[in-house]
Amino acid sequence: MKLTSNLLKKIIAEEVAKFGEMESTEDRAADAVDLDADELGSDKALEKKIDYIKALKIEETRLRNRLKKIVETRARLLRSI
Repeated sequence: MKLTSNLLKKIIAEEVAKFGEMESTEDRAADAVDLDADELGSDKALEKKIDYIKALKIEETRLRNRLKKIVETRARLLRSI
């Protein structure tokens, strides 16, 4: 089956019918609020979130290493039984 522009339009129309009418990009753009970068929030809040993510990654690594040791110990004990 060859994908022609008419067939593609038909497929898109069927999908739109499933999920309802799509909003136009112009309507969505009119609803958007333009903000300057300094109005979005403080840099400190973003830095705190990034630091928290880094701390979580360190904690995850530590826990994964601990779990690995536990699994190895458990396997060694099961082999000795």
